[in-house]
Amino acid sequence: MSTGANPKIKVGITMGDVNGIGPELILKTFEEPAITNLFTPVIFGSGKALYFYKQQLGYSKFNYKGIQDASQVQESRVYFVECSHKLDKVKIGTPTEESGLAAYLALKKATHQLLEEKIDVLVTLPIHKKNIQNPEFQFPGHTEYFASLFQQQQYLMFMVHEDLPLRVAVVTGHIPITKVSSSLSIEKIYEKIQIMDLSLKIDFSIERPKIAVLGLNPHAGDEGLLGNEEQQIIQPAIQKAIDNQIIAIGPYSADGFFAKGMWKKFDAVLAMYHDQGLIPFKTLSQGDGVNFTTGLPIIRTSPDHGPAFDIAGKNIADPTSFKNAIYLAIDVFRRRTENINLIQNKLQTVVPNETQLDDEKIALE
Repeated sequence: MSTGANPKIKVGITMGDVNGIGPELILKTFEEPAITNLFTPVIFGSGKALYFYKQQLGYSKFNYKGIQDASQVQESRVYFVECSHKLDKVKIGTPTEESGLAAYLALKKATHQLLEEKIDVLVTLPIHKKNIQNPEFQFPGHTEYFASLFQQQQYLMFMVHEDLPLRVAVVTGHIPITKVSSSLSIEKIYEKIQIMDLSLKIDFSIERPKIAVLGLNPHAGDEGLLGNEEQQIIQPAIQKAIDNQIIAIGPYSADGFFAKGMWKKFDAVLAMYHDQGLIPFKTLSQGDGVNFTTGLPIIRTSPDHGPAFDIAGKNIADPTSFKNAIYLAIDVFRRRTENINLIQNKLQTVVPNETQLDDEKIALE
């Protein structure tokens, strides 16, 4: 881990699928060495792929120092840990079994060094969810991988854009839409609200977070006319959160909530399923958002886009989301350090009375 009065944070970075835009984002972000004045980047991936893109795209100023692991970091510069010596060939824009294995090996080594506290935070560049599958990795994505690693059922995929600010999470993640309703329960929704509330306090230093909860059905069910999940599951979960000192309000009709700008009045939004939350988030954040896995003992972020094979090798990929993922990971690391007493005290807060809660409620009208 970083030490000292003003430690320079070690940011581990996995290259992702080498046939996608991951290597290009690394080259664009770290070509200018001045960025290492802010933090120390440690890249995990294939040196062959990085060299290939450096030559292909013309990033002659990009340089790094090869190391075995992050404990060897010393001066301010970019470091690289080789994870895939056997990569035979880069096939720009085409996910292959080989590129999937390279992505997994980088993730595996970086994760081990994160657990060994040789790096402080981890930023993962995009993988291809199908070609990375192997006997050791059988998960829908990074989020589920880390949750399984820590045997943690209570975690949250938190989409974040700090400048707006906009923070959106989902109760159900990467599952078919036909399974969403049956996957919802009072306890599950309450747990997600609880994790979100804790993260807003610990990771974002918001003292009394206001959380908006969306309904599942059109018009939030129209009092049972279009579905009863709001009345039977979502509203009781919200009430349970209120009973446990959390300011949660809803359920809101998702279309009206975003169309009328209601999200601006809340610190975070909990959606019921993937597209309900991520479509408005990605529309509003315009590709600059960050995926942050909260509820885990480690800090992991990633860009809010995929490997973008269609534009790989064309030198047009935008590194903004990747940079934002790095900066968010650093900010969360610092905030958690500052809020350690809050963690240890298990967030002892004053229970808001009914008048306070009424004042916090915001009508859609």
